[in-house]
This record gives sequence, C-alpha cells and structure tokens, in this order.
Amino acid sequence: MDIGDCSSAEKRSQLDPAVAALVEDYRIVLNTLVAWGDMDANSHVNNVMYFRYIESGRIWYFHELGFSREQRQSSVGPILAWADCRFRIPLSFPDTISIGARIVDLQDDRFTMQTVIVSHAHKRVAAEGQQRLVSYDYDKNEKAPLPDSFRRRIEEFEKRE
Repeated sequence: MDIGDCSSAEKRSQLDPAVAALVEDYRIVLNTLVAWGDMDANSHVNNVMYFRYIESGRIWYFHELGFSREQRQSSVGPILAWADCRFRIPLSFPDTISIGARIVDLQDDRFTMQTVIVSHAHKRVAAEGQQRLVSYDYDKNEKAPLPDSFRRRIEEFEKRE
C-alpha cells in the first residue's frame, strides 16, 4: 500500500475540495491507491481490505503520537478489543482513497477511534469504522491504565479541554 500522510493543512489543501470536506474533522488522514489485488471475484474491494485500510489509519495515528510498539518506553500499549465497519459504497480499481482517523472517547483504560474511508473517484464516504482499544500491559498480559503521557498527547492532538 502506498500511503501518504495528509495530516498537515498544506497537504490537505492538495485534496479535491469535496474529499477534503469529508475528512476535515479527522486528525490523521492518509491517502492510498486502491490496488488491483485489493478486489475480489466480484470486481470490488474485498471487505477484508476495508479493515486493512482502517488498520492503516489507526496505526498511523499511534505512530504520530509516539504510541506505536517501536516508540513506546514501556510495555503498555493499545490492544484492539473490537472493530466494526459500515460499508457505504463499493470501491474498485482504479481509485484513490483517503483514510481519516480520530479518537472520540477517552476513558481511564480505553478509548474509541472512528475512521472513515473516502473514495476520490466517487467523492463520497465508502465506509465508516469504529474501534475500541484497551490499554494493555504486554509484559503482565493484563489491562492497564492509559499512560498519562499518551492521554495528554491525545487531548492535545484532538484539541480537547
């Protein structure tokens, strides 16, 4: 997947205005091409690929905030508890998509992330996802409080009071 980060205002301004409007409320926006191999026998993107696109947005969000596995200073990190996806329109090759990610609910030991996948060809939302992530201590194999440093970064990044 050839992913380009569109988180900065300058890069977002390069998006088609109709696409930019659909991702304007998302703190992380990635662009990628729909590959021929993403499609199934029905000539549209396989449902599994939508979850991979959503995963890419989620992982890039963690990377931007320093919470990816390679960046963490402790054994505490996010673990996916559940994920869903509402399919709105089928995607197919050729197309470019923008994947938006944001955190909408922050609790002591978990948070909820929303994602959106926007088709550049159709200038419409192709899918919407939501994921619940739990703060997890990978050394102890148990749930853990969300590190204060990560909580502060989310609140600042999402511009929360």
